[in-house]
Amino acid sequence: MTISADITHGLNEQVFIPDASTARHYRNALGTFTTGVAVVTARTPDGPIGMTVNSFTSVSLDPPLVLWSPAKSSSRHRAFTAASYFVIHVLSAEQDRLSARFTRNGAGFEGLDWIENMEGVPVIPGTLARFECERSDLHDAGDHTLILGRVLRAAHREGDPLCFSRGTFGRFQSH
Repeated sequence: MTISADITHGLNEQVFIPDASTARHYRNALGTFTTGVAVVTARTPDGPIGMTVNSFTSVSLDPPLVLWSPAKSSSRHRAFTAASYFVIHVLSAEQDRLSARFTRNGAGFEGLDWIENMEGVPVIPGTLARFECERSDLHDAGDHTLILGRVLRAAHREGDPLCFSRGTFGRFQSH
């Protein structure tokens, strides 16, 4: 493991080369980037499926493209990479419990009110924003797959976003 400190004029940074021996340092560095929280839903032959993610990002305004990236190690990876359509739901600051429903051991759609869109994909009402997408492309990206989607419909409402940083949920405060 190669970790050096104090090469940037006394800022006490930990400088390292990302590899297996520095995996925790790498995760900690990535965790300093605050993200929003989203739930991605799709339809499978076995029913609706969802996953909480923070890998959502916009790609293009014209054409309207977004992407997200599930881990290949996820039990839901194959279902999402096979789905022709998916919906990305951006969560509000009050929806941390909704995010927990779609983590590894969460309740998922059990007892949750939802509707289907025109493509048969589950839509969760009341989220901060929603992007209904048709899969445009898949790209191999190491231990993840980048799923690129063309946005067919979008919706949003006023409210504060749910934020995730350094392993913790929170909310954005402007100055």
